[in-house]
Amino acid sequence: MTKQLPKLKCLNALDLKLLAMALMLCDHLWATVVPGAMWLTNLGRLAFPIFAFQIAEGWAHTHDQRGYRRRIFFWALVTEIPFNLMYGGGIVYPFHQNVLFTFWLALLCLTFMEWAGKRGRVAFWLGAALACVMGYCLGFLTMADYFGYGVLTVLLFSLVRDLPLRPLWQLAGLACINLGMMKGMTCPVTLLGHSVDIPQQSLALLALIPIWLYSGEQGPHNTAIRRACYAFYPVHMLVLAILWLYVLN
Repeated sequence: MTKQLPKLKCLNALDLKLLAMALMLCDHLWATVVPGAMWLTNLGRLAFPIFAFQIAEGWAHTHDQRGYRRRIFFWALVTEIPFNLMYGGGIVYPFHQNVLFTFWLALLCLTFMEWAGKRGRVAFWLGAALACVMGYCLGFLTMADYFGYGVLTVLLFSLVRDLPLRPLWQLAGLACINLGMMKGMTCPVTLLGHSVDIPQQSLALLALIPIWLYSGEQGPHNTAIRRACYAFYPVHMLVLAILWLYVLN
C-alpha cells in the first residue's frame, strides 16, 4: 500500500482567520502593553494581507453582497471607540479610523467593478483601474487604517483571483504595495552572522505562505463563530486599551 502524501493546501478559511487574529493581537500587544518587543509587531505585519485576502474571498463567495457590506460597516462603527481608545487614548480620535472602514471602502470599489463588468470585459478593466485610483485616494482622505495601500491590497487579491500564475501576481502585487509604495521602519535580521536592516513591511510578503496553503474550504462555520470572529476585533482592543490606560499606567 502506497503512503498518501499530506495535502499541501491544508488551511481552511477559519484556520486563516484564527492565524490572522493571533498575528494582529501580537501587533496590538506591541502597540500597547508590550511596547519594547519589536518581534511582536514584526509578526503583526503578516496579519493584514491575510485579512485582505479573506475579504476578497468573502466577496467572491457571498450570496448577499449588500448584506456583506452592511455587516462590515456595522462592525466598523462598533469598533471605532475601542480603536480610538487604543490608538488615541480617548473616545474621539479623528485622525485614524479602524481597518474595517478600509475593508468597507474596498467592498464599495468591488461593487463598482462588478457593475462595470456587466458592461463588458473592457469596461471591467477600465472600471478596475478607476476603482483602484478612487480606493487609494479615499483610503487616505478618510484616514482608514493602512490608508490607500490597504484598499489596494484587497483589490489586488480580487483582481488576480482567476488569473493564471496567480501566486506570482500576488507576490508581485504585494511587493509593489509593501516595498515600492509603503514607507516604514526597518528591522534587523541576522544572516550568516551579519546583521542587516530590512524594510519591516517586507515581512508582509510572508503572509503569502499561509494564503498559498488555503484549501478553498470554509471549515467550521455558523452564526456564532462568525459573530465571535467579528467581535474579537473590538473586544481585544477594548481590553488592551483598559490595561494600557488604567491598569499598567
